[in-house]
Amino acid sequence: MAERVEKIIGKFNFAGELVEFASFGNGNINDTYLVRFANHEMEKPYILQKINGFVFSEPWKLIENTLSVTRHLREKIRKQRGDPDRETLTLIESETGNAFYRDDRGEYWCAYLFIDHTKAYDKTDNPWIFYQAGKAFGRFQCYLSDYPAHTLYETIPDFHNTKVRYEAFLEAVKNDTFYRAESVRHEIDFVCQREGDTGVITDLLCSGQIPLRVTHNDTKLNNVLMDSETMEGVCVIDLDTVMPGSALYDFGDAIRSGANKSTEDEQDIAKVQLDMELFEAFTKGFLGEVTLTPKEIEYLPFSAKLISLELGMRFLTNYLNGDKYFKTAYEGHNRNRAKVQFRLVREMEQKTEEMKKIVARYAGGETR
Repeated sequence: MAERVEKIIGKFNFAGELVEFASFGNGNINDTYLVRFANHEMEKPYILQKINGFVFSEPWKLIENTLSVTRHLREKIRKQRGDPDRETLTLIESETGNAFYRDDRGEYWCAYLFIDHTKAYDKTDNPWIFYQAGKAFGRFQCYLSDYPAHTLYETIPDFHNTKVRYEAFLEAVKNDTFYRAESVRHEIDFVCQREGDTGVITDLLCSGQIPLRVTHNDTKLNNVLMDSETMEGVCVIDLDTVMPGSALYDFGDAIRSGANKSTEDEQDIAKVQLDMELFEAFTKGFLGEVTLTPKEIEYLPFSAKLISLELGMRFLTNYLNGDKYFKTAYEGHNRNRAKVQFRLVREMEQKTEEMKKIVARYAGGETR
C-alpha cells in the first residue's frame, strides 16, 4: 500500500522533494494521508485523500462541488482582507491539470494545502470553543449565501431527506430480515409516533418557504480548524458533503453532535443530555455571522430535534438490516446508538421553549 500511495503522490504538483507521508486523522470514510515536502528553504505539508467510491459513487461531482465552492469562498475572504490559503481549503492540481487524479483502479484522489498552526476537537465542554465553531459555520453560510446552490451536484442523494429515510426505516421494519424488530419494538414505536416531523424541512424547501442554500451537511466540531494560539475558528473543512440544502440541516447537526454531553456511542443512556450552555454558545456564534429568514429562525430549535431523530432512525434501520453500513464494535452497537439519539430527541422536546428563547435572544426576535 505504501508503494501505491507514494506513486499517487508523484501524480500531484507538490513543491519540493518528498520527505515522508503517513496516515492522518480519524475519519472513517476516506483514506487520508499527511504528506511532507521540503526544499532548501522550508518544509511544506499537504493532505492527500482517496475518495471512498462506495459512499460517493460519482467522486468527480464531489470534487467539482469542492472546487467551485472554495473558489467562491476565496473571493469572499479576499474581499474581507483575509488569507484564503488559511481560511478555506486549497486544492492542488495533478499532473494532468485537474483538481484530482484518477488511478489505474478507477479510484479518485485529491490533495490540499495543509493548514498549519491549527487544531481540531472531537468533543468539547468549553463554550468558547463551541462558540467559535458556531461562528465558523455561520461565516461559511454567510459567504455562500449568494452562491447558486441549485447548480451544485447532490453527491449523496436524499442525504437529509428525512421523509425518504423514514420510508427506508419502515421497509426495514416490514422485512425484518434478521428477526430483530421485536427486540427494538419500543424504539420502532418512538419513531413512528414522530412520523409527522419527518417531512417538515423538506416540505418547507419544496414550497419555497425557506431558501435553498449551500449546505455543509456534516457540521461536527472536528470539521472546524481552530487557531492553535487564539482558539478562534479558522477554516471549515471536509467539504465532501457540500450540497444544495437548508441551513437548518447544518445548525441541527452541529447541535446534535456538539451539544450532547455524552457521545454517539455512550452506553449509559442516562448520561445523554442536551447541554444548554453549549447550545447557547453555538447559537450566538452562528447567528452572529449569518442572516437567516424569519422562517428559518423559527425552525432552528426543531432542526436539532429532527436531525437527531433522523440519525437515530438511520442507526435503527442499519441495525434491522444487519449492520451493513455503520461499523460496529459489539453486537447491538447500532441499536444503542439509536437509543442515544432518541434520548436526545426527548431532551430537545422537553427543552424546546428554552431553546426558542435562546434563539430569539440572538436572532433579535421571537420564535414559535
